[in-house]
Amino acid sequence: MAKKTFRCQLVTPTARVTDDEALYVNLPLWDGLMGFIPGRGPILARLGMGEMTMEFQDKDHGGVVTRSFFVEGGTAKMENDVLTVLADTAIPAEELTVNSAEAEWRAANAMPAGSGATALAQADAKTAAMDRARAKMVIAKKSDGI
Repeated sequence: MAKKTFRCQLVTPTARVTDDEALYVNLPLWDGLMGFIPGRGPILARLGMGEMTMEFQDKDHGGVVTRSFFVEGGTAKMENDVLTVLADTAIPAEELTVNSAEAEWRAANAMPAGSGATALAQADAKTAAMDRARAKMVIAKKSDGI
């Protein structure tokens, strides 16, 4: 009989965010989304930025529970039914708020344009900051049921 769960660890340089038995995990990689299930072959991948979702069995009430996290940067490694996500940034959805994400987006939108050789680097930084804030806003709205 096939195993129904696999171990999923989400860690940052400063904290172990979660370490649980998962049924399914969906990760934003640098080139698109990838799903992970028990028995998946080995892979090493570069994380992108966005929502990581993790489905696991509710030990108290039965059924399936989904948790979401904002993740950005780092790597993911799946081997021997253990998914290790080493993220530069990982924030549980319940810690994100729509108000703080909107404030972050407004601050990013107000970043100066610059000129000359630094204009492109500043435009890239502004776009990345706006994308980051937008992703957090989407996750926060889902978490709040909006």
